[in-house]
Amino acid sequence: MNLSAEFPGVFAHLAKMKILVIDDEPANVALLEAMLAYNGLAAVKSIVDSRLAVKTIADFEPDLILLDLMMPYVDGFAVLETLRSDQSELFLPVVILTADSNEESKIRALRAGATDFLLKPFDQIEVMLRIKNLLETRRVHMLLDNQRAAFEDRARATELRQALADLEKARDGLAAAQTDLFSPVVSSIP
Repeated sequence: MNLSAEFPGVFAHLAKMKILVIDDEPANVALLEAMLAYNGLAAVKSIVDSRLAVKTIADFEPDLILLDLMMPYVDGFAVLETLRSDQSELFLPVVILTADSNEESKIRALRAGATDFLLKPFDQIEVMLRIKNLLETRRVHMLLDNQRAAFEDRARATELRQALADLEKARDGLAAAQTDLFSPVVSSIP
């Protein structure tokens, strides 16, 4: 289903946000890529080998990750735990893709830092609405982080201006003190 047709502009402001799909099943990857592209989300990268996940995340810098749990070599839990061990990212949503609906897997993934779950087989409307909501949340987090950084820069600039003014005042005071100190000496020389 094309949510952009049903709700015009729903993805327009999110179209440039990057989505990484990590799933060992090419059919799932193709389905997700098609759904995303159909709804105007074209900045998508997909990998089917989970051993490439950490490097791909670092290189691609996604705004959202769609991550399968059950994969050979490195499972989704390990990818998630590695990703969340790096605290440099403010808010990076990770949606778990799984056919496993048991509570133990859900709790383990949530403890490891999963943001949301999508059960296979996918409901296209649910997938796109969850992606939209999480991309919107990511966008707001990034805006807030940029505003915080700008505020901190302004605060630092104000502190530096005040420190410079204090130094100039101290320099002027020192120059005046030196003048006062040496004036009697200079005037007493014949």
